[in-house]
Amino acid sequence: MLNAKSSANLPRILSTGRPTPVKASDPFPPATPHDLPLAIGEDLFVVYGCIRMNPIVRFTRNMIVIREAGKLTLINPVRMNSDGLAALEALGDVAHVLRLGALHGLDDEFYVHRYQAAFWSFAGGVTYTKPDIDHVLHDGGPLPFKDAQLLGFNCLKQPEGVILLQGKENLLIATDAIQTYSTPPHYPHTNKFTQWILPLVGFTKHTLIGPAWMKLMVADPVGIQAEFERVLALDFDQLLPTHGTYLASGAHAAVQAAYDKMFKD
Repeated sequence: MLNAKSSANLPRILSTGRPTPVKASDPFPPATPHDLPLAIGEDLFVVYGCIRMNPIVRFTRNMIVIREAGKLTLINPVRMNSDGLAALEALGDVAHVLRLGALHGLDDEFYVHRYQAAFWSFAGGVTYTKPDIDHVLHDGGPLPFKDAQLLGFNCLKQPEGVILLQGKENLLIATDAIQTYSTPPHYPHTNKFTQWILPLVGFTKHTLIGPAWMKLMVADPVGIQAEFERVLALDFDQLLPTHGTYLASGAHAAVQAAYDKMFKD
């Protein structure tokens, strides 16, 4: 059901996903280095990209793309250059943009504007407050694709969740809470200086619970343990993170080990 805000954006929600021209001097953050979409399933893709956090730090950041009936959902979007956008458009029509974590909204407006896509997000994020939310995400709530379950974390200062793709994938999509650097290229598009410093601040070549996220985003360090126990109650074997690389098998055991290290060691 559409609320007043989504009704106001009805033309955008009912669009075909065809691109709206963007001027050379567009107001959106520019593209940073990235790969072309990589297929990891019949209708599942990842774009390995990055974010430039300051003049000397460039850190891995990924966009996940899910295709259903020719319509694409972009999860935690990463802006791409013209070659990347052409490759994306060859996969289908961009119909939905989904912000799974409050800190991952840098490029949402670019894609919503270009494709007139519907925007899905948890309410309450303060780092990025645009675009207007068409569909509010909530724990156990609907998603723009089938055979998936949304788990929204409690105990946070800003909202975040994970998505379980059920069926043959049994794949967990995560943002900042769960990251994995265990498979090559480990830190895609991360500059050499940052690659050197990451292990020293807890970002080792393993699956982990985000150390900076725990310090900056968790409001209840005791309560958050139970939230990860909810994740571990899910049935998954693959992990597709927003930071790091795709883990094709053994993901549940890897997340269990990360949980043990964070809360039991």
